[in-house]
Amino acid sequence: MSAVWHAARAAVRRRRLQTVIIGLVVLLSTATVVVATGLLDSASRPFDRAFGKQHGAHAVAAFDPAEVSAQQLSATARRSGVEASAGPFGQTSVSIAPGSASFLTGPLTVVGRGDAGGPVDKVNVWSGRWADKPGEIVVNQTPPARGGGAPFPPGGKVVTPEGTKLTIVGYAYTMSRTADAWVTPEQMKAMHPTAQQMLYRFSSASTKADVEQSVEKATAGLPKGSLVATQSYLTIKKDVASGPGVYVPFLMVFGVLGLIVAVVIVANVISGAVVSGFRHIGVLKSLGFTPRQVVAVYLLMVSLPAVIGCVLGTVGGVLATEPLLTSAFQGTGMDLRGVAVSWWVPVAALVGMPLLVVLAAAVPAMRAHRLSAAEAISAGSAPRRGRGLRIQRRLSGSSLPRPVSLGLGQPFARPGRTAMTLVAVLLGVTIAAFATGLASTVSEFGQAKSPSSAAQIVVQPGQSQFGETAPKLDDEQTEKALRSLQGTKSVTVNAHVPVSIMGSKKAVAEFWRGDTSALDFQDRIVKGHWIEGPGQVAASTAFLRERGLHVGDRMTMEVGGKPAPVTVVASLMNNGDLLYADWRALSDRGLDVTRLNSRFQYLVQVSPGTNIAQYSDAVRSADPGLYTRPTDDSSSFTTAVIGLSAVLTLMLATVAGLGVFNTVVLNTRERRRDLGTLQSLGMTPRQVIGMTVTSMAAVGAVGGLLGLPLGVLAHRWIVPIASEAAKVELPARMLDVWQAPDLLLLGLAGIVIAVLGAFFPARATTRMATADALRSE
Repeated sequence: MSAVWHAARAAVRRRRLQTVIIGLVVLLSTATVVVATGLLDSASRPFDRAFGKQHGAHAVAAFDPAEVSAQQLSATARRSGVEASAGPFGQTSVSIAPGSASFLTGPLTVVGRGDAGGPVDKVNVWSGRWADKPGEIVVNQTPPARGGGAPFPPGGKVVTPEGTKLTIVGYAYTMSRTADAWVTPEQMKAMHPTAQQMLYRFSSASTKADVEQSVEKATAGLPKGSLVATQSYLTIKKDVASGPGVYVPFLMVFGVLGLIVAVVIVANVISGAVVSGFRHIGVLKSLGFTPRQVVAVYLLMVSLPAVIGCVLGTVGGVLATEPLLTSAFQGTGMDLRGVAVSWWVPVAALVGMPLLVVLAAAVPAMRAHRLSAAEAISAGSAPRRGRGLRIQRRLSGSSLPRPVSLGLGQPFARPGRTAMTLVAVLLGVTIAAFATGLASTVSEFGQAKSPSSAAQIVVQPGQSQFGETAPKLDDEQTEKALRSLQGTKSVTVNAHVPVSIMGSKKAVAEFWRGDTSALDFQDRIVKGHWIEGPGQVAASTAFLRERGLHVGDRMTMEVGGKPAPVTVVASLMNNGDLLYADWRALSDRGLDVTRLNSRFQYLVQVSPGTNIAQYSDAVRSADPGLYTRPTDDSSSFTTAVIGLSAVLTLMLATVAGLGVFNTVVLNTRERRRDLGTLQSLGMTPRQVIGMTVTSMAAVGAVGGLLGLPLGVLAHRWIVPIASEAAKVELPARMLDVWQAPDLLLLGLAGIVIAVLGAFFPARATTRMATADALRSE
C-alpha cells in the first residue's frame, strides 16, 4: 500500500497543471451544485420550516359561542388525532373608524389572547410588546424586509365605530394568520366576542383531506351548527408560496443545468486525465505493479486534488448560498434563519462529488487494467488511424489556410472528448442566454411594477396621532403649492381608500388625479387601456382572477357608503389585490378623502438637474406638516434575481471554460510529437496557436448555435411559470426582450468561452522545444 501511496503522490507533484485543473473544476462544480441544490431545497420548504418553528396551527376553527361552551371546546383537545391545541379565544370583527392608524384597513379580526406563546401558534412579537391590559392592542404586521422598525412606531390608535380607542403597543406576525390583531381576554369581553377560536395541530395534516378529516374527528359530538368556519394552513401555505415561489422555476433551471455541467465537466476532466496517463500506467506495470495496484494509484492520484477541491467548493458554496437565500426571502415574514442551507446539501456534495470523480476515473482506468504494459505505454500516442485523419485530408484539399484546416479536423480525433466539451459549451451558452433574458425581463418588471417608482419624491401629510406636525394646507392647496415650487415637473395625487365590492370581499382602491401620464401606467397594462373617466377602473391581475372578472365586465364598488357602478377597462401586471380608479369617482359623489380613513400622497417628478435635498427643504418650508422621502427604485426581488443569475452564470461559464482548457491540454499533450513535427516543417508559433484555437472555436460555434435557442426557449417557458407563481401576468413586451444584436452576441458566447479556454494552453505549447517534442515518445 505504501508503494501505491508514494507513486500517487509523485504523480500529483509531477502533474501540477493536471492537478490544478482537476482541483479547480471540482471546486467550482461543487460550489455550483451546493448553491443550486441549496437554493432549490430552501425554495421548496421555507414555509414548512417557519411554520414548524412557530408551531403553526394546522386548522383555525371558529365556533358560535351561543351553541357551544368553552368547556366543550377545551375537551376537543383530547380527541383522537389532535397533537396540540390552544384556546378557546374570544374573537370578533372590528370596523375601523376615522382617527385610526392610517395604514390599517378594516374590518379587523380581533382575538382575545393572554400571551404570544402557547402550544400552538407562537406569535412573533417583532416590535413593541404584547398587550397586557385593557385598552391595548397588538397589530399583525409582516416584519420589514431589511430590518428596522415598524411602519409606524407603537402608540397609534385603533378606533371602533362605538368610540372605543385601543392603543397599539406592538406589532407581531404569525404564519397561521389567526388574527389581524390581538387584545387581552378582559378587553375582548368588553368587546362582546361573536365567536370562539380554537387552534389545532394534528398528527396527520399533510393533505387537504387529512386536515378536513382531522377537524371532523376533533369536533365530533359538538352541537350541530356550532362550527362556523375553518381555515386550513394549506391555503395559507399556497398563498405564501406565491411570493418566494416565484424563484423556484428559474432556480430549477440553474440547478438542473448546474448539475449537468458539473457531471459533464468532471467526467471529461477525470477520464481525460486517466487516458493521458496510460503511458505512466504502462511504466508502473513494467516495474512490477499489479493491475489492481495500478488502478489504485491512478484513482488515488485524481482523488487527492478532487477531495481538496470538493471540500473548498462545499464551504464556498454554503457561504455563497446564505446571502442569496437572505435576499431571496426577505419580506416574506419568515425567520430568515429558517431558510438556511439544509445539512444534507453539503453532506451530499462531500460524498457525491468524490464518488463522481472515482466513477469517472474508474471507467478508463479499468481499460488500462486490461492492457499489457506494452499496449498501455503505446496507448497514449497519437489517435489511431482513421480518427480524424480522413476528415483532415479532405479539409487539406480545400482553400482554407493549413492551420485552419488542421484545427477543424482535430475535434474528430477524439469524438468522445469533443462531445463532452461540446455539451459543456452548449450548456454554458444556454445558461448565459437564459440569464440574460431573465435579467432583462426582471429589470423591466422592477422598473414598471410600482407607479411610485416613476417619481423622484413622495410627499405625505403628517399625522398628529403619530407625533407628526399636521399640515396647515388642505389637499388642493398642497397640490397647488407643490406645483408652484421651482423644479417641479409633474404632480400626481394618490389616495388608498378601503372599498367594498358588491358580491365579493373588501378591497383597497387607489384613486388618482393629476399628471398620471407621467407615471407610465401604459407600461403596466396587460390588456385594455388606461382609465379615461370616473366610471372606469383598472385592476391588477390578482384582483380580477380572485373575483372571476375580465376586462369589459361591470361591477359595483361601494366607497364611503355610496355605490359606484364601474367598468373594468384594463388589467395591470401589478401584484397585489388592488383596484385603480379616477379621483372624480370620489369628488363627483361629494366624498372627502380625508374622512375615509384613507392614506394619500403626492408623487412628484422634478426637472433634470434639480437638487432633491434642496427641493425637499422647499417643501417643508411651504408647509412643515408635509414630509418628503425619495422613492426607493431598488427592488429586493430584482436585485436577488439578477444577483443569482450573475453568480451562477459566472460560475458555470468558468467551469465550461475550464473544460475547454482541459481538453486542449490533453490534446496538445497527446499530440506533442505531431506538433513538434509541424514546427520542424516550418509552422510558426502563431500558426500553432491558430490551429489549436480554431479546433476549439469550431466546437464553441456549434455549442453557441445549439445553446442559444435552448436558452431562449427556457426563458419563454420559465418566466411565465414564475409570473404565474407570483400571481402576476406580464405584458408581451416583457417576454420579447431579444433583439438581433443581443442574439448575435450570445451566439458568439460559445466561441468566446472556447477561445478563452484554448488560448493559454495553446500558447504554452509553442514554448516547447521541437527536439523535446520529437523525443516525447
